[in-house]
This record gives sequence, C-alpha cells and structure tokens, in this order.
Amino acid sequence: MAAPPGSGASDAAARLAQAAAEADLILVEGVMGLHDGTPSSADLARHFGLPVLSVIQAGAMAQTFGALAFGLAGYGQPLASMQVLANGVASPRHADMLRESLPAHIAWAGALARDNAASLPERHLGLLAADELPDLNTRLDRLADALAGQPIGALPAAVEIAAAPPPPVLPPLLAGKTIGIARDAAFRFLYPANLDTLQALGARLAFFSPLNDAALPPCDALWLPGGYPELHAARLSANTGMLAALRRAHANGLPILAECGGMMALFETLVDKAGQSHAVAGLIPGTVTMQRRLAALGHQELALPEGTLRGHTFHYSSAQTPLVPCCHATVPRDGSRGEAVFRQGALTASYSHLYFPSNPLAIAALFGGAR
Repeated sequence: MAAPPGSGASDAAARLAQAAAEADLILVEGVMGLHDGTPSSADLARHFGLPVLSVIQAGAMAQTFGALAFGLAGYGQPLASMQVLANGVASPRHADMLRESLPAHIAWAGALARDNAASLPERHLGLLAADELPDLNTRLDRLADALAGQPIGALPAAVEIAAAPPPPVLPPLLAGKTIGIARDAAFRFLYPANLDTLQALGARLAFFSPLNDAALPPCDALWLPGGYPELHAARLSANTGMLAALRRAHANGLPILAECGGMMALFETLVDKAGQSHAVAGLIPGTVTMQRRLAALGHQELALPEGTLRGHTFHYSSAQTPLVPCCHATVPRDGSRGEAVFRQGALTASYSHLYFPSNPLAIAALFGGAR
C-alpha cells in the first residue's frame, strides 16, 4: 500500500492525487499485514483518510474472526473505517457465525467460499502474472459472481483526495541517451514510477527480451530488473547470443544496473529449485542458488557514491561470489546491515530493488548521465 519509506508523504500524496484524477475507483493494495512496516498500510490509510478492507483467511475459525478484526481495527491509533471480508468460508452457517462475531463498529463486507476454480495460483514471490493464466477471466468472473449482492458491492463513501503540487521538474540529465530495459517472463518487476523517472530525466526507453532476443537494442546503458530468471534458466542459458551481447556491453563499458533477478542472470552459474545448474552471463564470478526458505524481505537504503537511494528486497536465493561488495545497504528500521552491492566496472548489482524517485539524480548518474 505504501510508497517505499523515505520517498515521503509528498510523493505518496502526489501519486494518489494523480490516480484520483484518472480513475473512478482506486484500490490501494497492502503488502504483508495491515500494521507491518513503517509506514504501514494502516499508517497511510490514516494519513490519507482511506477506508480499509481487511481480507481474513477464516476457514479454521469462528469467534476468533471477530477478535482478529477487533485487534486490527484498534491496534495503535484506531482506524476510522474498516470492513472485513471472510475468505475460505466452509458454509452459509459458518459465514453467519463469522459475521455475528464482529463488534458493531466493524462492517461486514461479505464472505467467499472455498473454491479452487476461483482461486488465483501463487508461487514464491507472489501470485502468478495475468499472462500466465489462460483462464484468468473465467476465474475473475467466478469471483465476481460470488461477491455479487454481498455488502462489498456497496462501495464506501467517496474520499476527498487533496490536490498535490506538480512534481518537480527534473534536469534532462539523460537526454539523448537510450536505456535498454529487460522485459519478458523472466524480468517483469518494472514499476511505472521508475519508468516515469527515467523519461522525466530525458531518457528514451528500449525494451528487449533476454529470453527471446539474440541481440541488445542500440542503447547507452542497460537495466535488468527483478523477476523470475530461475523459472526460465534453461532458456536463458540456451540464448547464447544474448549472453554474449551482455558480456560485450559490459566489456565496452556500458553502465548496467542489475536488480535481484537481473543480478542473478549475470552470475556465472544459476542453480534452480530442482538443483539443476545453468551457465548464464558470467559478468559476476560465482553461483546464485535458489532455496526453499525466504532469504530476505524488507526495506533497504543504499548509500552509493552517486547518492543515497531507497528500495526493498524480497528473494529466495543466495549468492556465493569471491567479488568483494563495494558497500552494503542498511535496514532503515534498525540500521542493521542489508544487501551487498557489487561493482564490476560500470556494472552495479544488488538484490535491492531501487525506487528511482527517491533520488533521480543518483539514478541518472548510475546510467551515465551528466551531473
């Protein structure tokens, strides 16, 4: 739900105001739990006066449902408006028990029964993407039918979203430069705010597919964002033309930013969940290995020579390399050491996903822009 920490309430306010100017309904999706993190989803709901809908997995509870809802609504500074939706309900009688357990100040939004035909599959970093579900519309129609006529269909009162000042005009530090950006099934974690920042700096964006293309587009710098290279490691390894093109770009001194999955693809070897080893680009010595347990999750702050940037980390792999990190990120919550940052020539690589608006000038410098 939150813009990354440190980007400021003003950044979140501006993006909310922009969305309000373009849409009739805004759904602001939370990450992790309602009160997790600083700022949390609850913090932002209070700050901007947004109503909260909590979806509670209720299949194995009755009155505890009401206790959970009571705690969520009243934890810390109480929320002004919260309704709850029960998920995974066993029967109409079960739904009645859940609804009756709620205190009077928490609204019942409805219930969803257990239904495999309507559920959305997930994996280690979240839900499957829309283009990976050929029956997505059928599933969504089934969900819509299940919710039709329930209280959630009566939308809460409209919220007045304050107008925000126009964003600052950025200097065209990347004018005349083309940024080659990996984008396909293996590299898909591209956030609109980051793309907007590059364009506001004057850059032209050229997308390419490391899985399908044999060569890079003509470009002055490269960005390999996060994604799922481990799910497509065999195809990536087999695309020797692209791997050679990445090596040539690095040897020629092109600035390269590689984040999480993008960094994984630049190691010598990628070991997938099945234990199969795949030779990949080889810009970073060593091996990156998928594991079944979560390796890291949370906000990060990176103090780079180009400037300080904010972002987050979320991955299930571990990296073994003789390359000495140029620095480590810090965890804003407690100042502890975060992810390693590697520098190899003009390559900057880390598990951290950067939020470009947190320091556009540093981003311009990373991609070779004038300062």
